[in-house]
Amino acid sequence: MTLFAVEYHYDIARTSDIETLRPQHRAFLRELHESGVLVASGPWLDAAAPGALLLLRADNHDAALKLLDPDPFHRAHLIVRRHARAWQPVIGTIG
Repeated sequence: MTLFAVEYHYDIARTSDIETLRPQHRAFLRELHESGVLVASGPWLDAAAPGALLLLRADNHDAALKLLDPDPFHRAHLIVRRHARAWQPVIGTIG
């Protein structure tokens, strides 16, 4: 399997909806992590553009995004853009 970096860009006009669905979103991501698919995830900390970075294992680009289709944020259209890029760490280890 290939490691993919997926970037989420949130709808900044819907911050209250994001806050409401965050527990369900994190529960979904926790399940992916426990299954070994999601390596790590977390929000960007700067104010440039609200969003998050997720590292996950998948067979290809389309499969990476399909794994994230059930995300409550995605289903509620809180993510205005997401993209996946294959990534290969060359220094350090990914568990």
